[in-house]
Amino acid sequence: MVSRSGGAGASTYMPESGDLAEIVDFVAVLDAKGIAVPRLSPALVDADGHRVEIPSPVYEALRQVVTAMASGQGVTIAPHNTMLTTQEAADFLGMSRPTLVRLLTDGLIPHEMRGRHRRVMLADLLVYQGRSRDDRRAALSEMVREGEAAGMYDLDPTPVAR
Repeated sequence: MVSRSGGAGASTYMPESGDLAEIVDFVAVLDAKGIAVPRLSPALVDADGHRVEIPSPVYEALRQVVTAMASGQGVTIAPHNTMLTTQEAADFLGMSRPTLVRLLTDGLIPHEMRGRHRRVMLADLLVYQGRSRDDRRAALSEMVREGEAAGMYDLDPTPVAR
């Protein structure tokens, strides 16, 4: 049995320990079918054999969900317009709530005030997350360029004998 929790349009599905073997087997079947079977339209089939075709993006999302659950991870499904509390947003980004509040106050992430409480849209967090990832990659690339220009990659890699 998979436990489900969540509200406001968001759901988190956590596999119970007894379910992992079945989920892993299901992932193995999906992988085997993807290799051995010619490209068929993805579909859901109920117990009576009724087949309902689903779009490829939905199929890929379901594969990602099942793969994550097979490795024991929880999966949260929420629409992009979901409004999160500052604590939920901070947890999503993997930072402290005070750090997130500073980002909101500095205008780096849009937010709304509901009474005296801040609410953040999931879509805005995803934009910030992507922008941060791009900024980190650019900074690392610049560090590599500077290191190459300074000859840091030309140093002798052999350790000094003691």
